[in-house]
Amino acid sequence: MSEIVSNRSEIVFLYDVKYSNPNGDPLDENKPRIDEETMLNLVTDVRLKRTIRDYLHDFLNKEIFILGVKKDDGKLKTKEERMTDLKINSADDLINNCIDIRLFGATAAIKKNTITFTGPVQFKIGRSLHKVQLKFIKGTTVYPSGKGKDQGTFTEMYVLPYSLIGFYGVINENAAKHTKLTNNDVELLMDALWNGTKNLISRSKVGQMPRLLMKVNYKEKNYHIGDLNALLELKSEIRAEELRDAKDYVLDVTKLLDTLHANNDKIKDIDLMLDKRVTFKRESEQIDLAKELVKHGLTVNQLDL
Repeated sequence: MSEIVSNRSEIVFLYDVKYSNPNGDPLDENKPRIDEETMLNLVTDVRLKRTIRDYLHDFLNKEIFILGVKKDDGKLKTKEERMTDLKINSADDLINNCIDIRLFGATAAIKKNTITFTGPVQFKIGRSLHKVQLKFIKGTTVYPSGKGKDQGTFTEMYVLPYSLIGFYGVINENAAKHTKLTNNDVELLMDALWNGTKNLISRSKVGQMPRLLMKVNYKEKNYHIGDLNALLELKSEIRAEELRDAKDYVLDVTKLLDTLHANNDKIKDIDLMLDKRVTFKRESEQIDLAKELVKHGLTVNQLDL
């Protein structure tokens, strides 16, 4: 049996989208979420967790608790009805049966007792590493909108021509004890981040590509550097709003490398997965990120996802 997580970790995850909507706002015409002050694209942690849950359930056949199951009348089942389906009668049943509870926690009422689990895995809201530009696209449908009409209707959608989105997360070893999060669960999480993003194939999400996944594992208790994603800088010779592909920029990892090197004595190792189409540089020199981490005295485990 896989051991309970006993060390803290930080996660940096980058993925990009092209002419799609990574996370629509239902209160604003389902437009991609944008910080109007900075023009950065925002993606909620809820959206990322949905991607992870769906991959774990649909591709890896893992049981999850937060699942949009509909009843015969078309209405979604309640938490109580979901627990009945899963034959959950205790907090231990909930933890043992559902990997998403072990990862992200939940609040549920079991036999009139409210039980709250703080999730060991927490993500901040994702942000693009550059300013984005919103595009409004119109189209038409083949079928008429109603009886007596003989022409198709217009369709409308908002997309981003390009967005490189960065997520930051922490795996808290203290909360892991309560939800019994195992090292095997974390391996499945990493798989779901990378392959779940790639396999999220819908009209608004098709074409999403994971570009970098890094998990920094610490050996010192109750310690992590924090905000590692902020140490990545996107640099390009064209305007940010004109970016259309990973070849249009380089990622400067100088600050990240220096910070990791400065904390070398507190770091156990680093799990790393890279897309070869992304170019990294340290100061003005193009580098192989994995090799550069090793040069800084860090142990790197290259993931095979």
